[in-house]
Amino acid sequence: MTAYYKFIKREQPSEGVSVAHYQPTFHAQGAWNEHEQHMAPATGLLTAELSGFAPQANMRIARVSLDILGLIPLGDFTITTRCIRPGKTIELIESVMSSRGRDAIIARAWRLMTQDTSEIAGLEDQTAQHKPEDLPVWDDMKGWPGGFIKSVRLVAEPDRRPGRGMVWITNDVDMIEGVPTDDVVHLLGMVDTANGVVPRLGLGLSKLEWMFPNTDLQIHMHRAPKGRWLGLEAVQQYGDDGIGLTSAVLHDVYGPFGRSEQILTIRPMPR
Repeated sequence: MTAYYKFIKREQPSEGVSVAHYQPTFHAQGAWNEHEQHMAPATGLLTAELSGFAPQANMRIARVSLDILGLIPLGDFTITTRCIRPGKTIELIESVMSSRGRDAIIARAWRLMTQDTSEIAGLEDQTAQHKPEDLPVWDDMKGWPGGFIKSVRLVAEPDRRPGRGMVWITNDVDMIEGVPTDDVVHLLGMVDTANGVVPRLGLGLSKLEWMFPNTDLQIHMHRAPKGRWLGLEAVQQYGDDGIGLTSAVLHDVYGPFGRSEQILTIRPMPR
């Protein structure tokens, strides 16, 4: 089994602070530049650090908010995790990925108390029409370069088009070498691909005249996801002043479990 990251060591420089050292593999390579990491596995790894930091049995992560501060180097890095707002029913924790002397990603997660609310549970987002095993392989996204894109498998609804559609994605790569990857980490480690499954400008980096990278990723979950397939019911919209938005309803094979948002900076492709 291959992995996106190799764990090096962990330190505790002060009480309540954890510093983990990692090395990315080729599978974590991004699509925009060959010397950067893809945001998708970076999100998965940060989720793993947030999930493993002083967990409480009656709480789970309900939201992960990630801000991308710049290019994420494809080299050794650290993740520093601490609690910002402790609590028994509501807690805010933070993980910061740093490389080459600067911070690359700041991730914050709200942990909320869990309890039985099945009596009043109700959803407005609809269950996907098809299961991933019933859909044809979709290889159009393979026109993008990078190790991460090579690591994933995709299927798509027949009505997927530029700007809107439903795509399912999975992979057989562990997040951390030698560590079993739980479902939440596995699935959240693919959410960032929502920005690439229905691009309004078409697929294939070499053909694009405009680029549309996201500067953040917001993930809200009304339940904990399960399984190995992530469904992205995505919509991509561009404004007329250089800013766009990719929104997605997030599914696992049991139904919708949350939503994601990514703000985009739209600019001419450098030549």
